[in-house]
Amino acid sequence: MFINMKNATKWRYRTSMVSVLLMVLSISMIAVKGLNWGLDFTGGVVTEIQIKPEITSSEIGPLMDAAMKQDVAVISASEPGRWVLRYAAPEAGQELQNVSTILAPLHSKVEVLNTSIVGPQVGAEMANQGGMAILVAMLCILGYLSYRFEWRLAAGSLFALLHDVVFVLGFFAATQMEFNLTVLAAVLAILGYSLNDSIIIADRIRELLISKPNQDTETTNNQAIAATISRTMVTSGTTLITVGALWLLGGGPLEGFSIAMFIGIVTGTWSSISVGTTLPEYLGLKPEHYMAKPISEEP
Repeated sequence: MFINMKNATKWRYRTSMVSVLLMVLSISMIAVKGLNWGLDFTGGVVTEIQIKPEITSSEIGPLMDAAMKQDVAVISASEPGRWVLRYAAPEAGQELQNVSTILAPLHSKVEVLNTSIVGPQVGAEMANQGGMAILVAMLCILGYLSYRFEWRLAAGSLFALLHDVVFVLGFFAATQMEFNLTVLAAVLAILGYSLNDSIIIADRIRELLISKPNQDTETTNNQAIAATISRTMVTSGTTLITVGALWLLGGGPLEGFSIAMFIGIVTGTWSSISVGTTLPEYLGLKPEHYMAKPISEEP
């Protein structure tokens, strides 16, 4: 694929500046609005029911929302006619409403299989464990990048990963969409996906630094992008098609996961090409950093 080198450099610098601005904006949204934690983290009530298989979630949802005066998650279970209802626990002094009575207009026989209450302490523990999972993943990635690449090239890949995670969290903070365990799983998946893109480009940069030591780093970065962009676009495009289908057809329970993955794939491709190559160049990456050091001869 032919890419004008001069235009490629301008494009990388400008998109990197946009990435920095987006990170600042995302961090501001997280600090000001915070995340809208789902029931997985705040606690709530989970009720499993059995009803006629012909009845759909679009019929159950409005009745539950109106009776509970909140958004009730209606999730399909393993068998036809079996549904899992998730909603916030009633305030102190209020009784738990009878689900069978609420859904009676749909069918005379609504069987409540089980009801469990997740306390706020359990939710807080899950939030802590989720944050620890992201931290451990980032530390493992940091160790891997430090081993595989020179620190300037590793810093570009690591900053690109941080960019993707912060942007997804900033989006959920700005829109106040529910942040639950499925979204957390998407964030962890984004880390792996973005790392794959960054490593491919970084590997190509390293190869060119070794094979063309007299070439300036700016040209080397542009050539690395030109050599890998076709594969990156095809991989990202096909993955986006799959995630888009999941978004459209997966329903409400998978909406947050699909949106997070969609944003993460787009920003991951963006940051791997722009941030992952521009930051090492800014930090002074040069071919001599990958040249073998001569062994001094003993007298």
